[in-house]
Amino acid sequence: MLLVFDPRIEETAATVHGITEIGHVVGPWAYFFDDEARSTVDPDWLCENEWAGVISRHTTPMLVQTCRERHIPLVDMNDSPAIQGVAKIRPANTSIGRIGAEHLLNGGFRSFAFCGYDNDDWSLDRCAGFTQAIKQAGFTCIVHNTNYPGVLNPEWDRSETQSIITWLKQLPLPTAIMACHDMRGLQVLAATQAAGLRVPEDIAIVGVNNDMIRCELASPPLSSVATNPTVAGHKAAEMLARIMAGDKSAESEVRIEPSGVVIRRSSDVLAVPDKGVAAALRFIRDHACEGINVDQVLPHASMSRAQIEKKFREYLGRSPQAEIRRLQVLKIRQLLTDTELPLKHIAELTGFEYMEYMSYVFKRATGMSPGAYRRSLRA
Repeated sequence: MLLVFDPRIEETAATVHGITEIGHVVGPWAYFFDDEARSTVDPDWLCENEWAGVISRHTTPMLVQTCRERHIPLVDMNDSPAIQGVAKIRPANTSIGRIGAEHLLNGGFRSFAFCGYDNDDWSLDRCAGFTQAIKQAGFTCIVHNTNYPGVLNPEWDRSETQSIITWLKQLPLPTAIMACHDMRGLQVLAATQAAGLRVPEDIAIVGVNNDMIRCELASPPLSSVATNPTVAGHKAAEMLARIMAGDKSAESEVRIEPSGVVIRRSSDVLAVPDKGVAAALRFIRDHACEGINVDQVLPHASMSRAQIEKKFREYLGRSPQAEIRRLQVLKIRQLLTDTELPLKHIAELTGFEYMEYMSYVFKRATGMSPGAYRRSLRA
């Protein structure tokens, strides 16, 4: 089995882990990790071995042509336009944009922006998902998309940073910005600080891919939408196994839903002018999965039950209890996606005394039971 991945991309490890988990079940498979991507440019090298199948993130026309000529099953994991007759696994980019928007909307912001590229379809899809969710919430989105040259170089980075600075100075404050990926998010972060603006108080930022090293090393650390690379690896391996078994229907496109937003300091702010509501929201955010109720929130807001209900609906469009439930459901969804924990344990971790009641709350919020939701992720 030939795996063509860039070892410098952190999500490679999670993707390969997902591939090997399935490989242990349908195999055993033996792997060769083409970390230099020789197979994408050297057909002679690719033909030196009898490959049973190929999973590639660096899928070039030459690789596709060679695999076709030698009848080698190929699964493409590059987030680029689909190639006719080639099975493809890619992120659900519109959903990624929507998830980013929901995260920033829940911070109480009223001004939103997106920063990406106008010559990459994946970036445009993320922008479309973001702007659509913002518009559905009753707000407008300011977009800054520019042409990406294909590789980062110091000259382009300097000129682009200056362009972003000029754009930022025209935005109302505070504004919440989604970047098309983490590298773009770091570029926005640098431009924000160069413009003398505060992160996240003036400009809140969220990226995409959850590149742990880059996000954690940023100052402040960068929030990011996690793209679910382990599940992508599962799907790629399952698809390849089906193609190798002669199932031509497996040569299709599958889009992987994101697992959620990993919140770090760059967007961990509540843009709510009422200090009592902001304090209540912060308490709920910190303790929602501990089984708290609204009465426990009141002392932190320094207001009556009637006042907090009215102000929550004014600023967030929902009640304090609905906000507690929203955060619990988000945590349940994340645990169902990222772990194999039994439902009873998930109930304990999200503040429910009884698993049955957790299942009722989750189904009312999502339309699916926790078990059905977990099965749908693996279907």
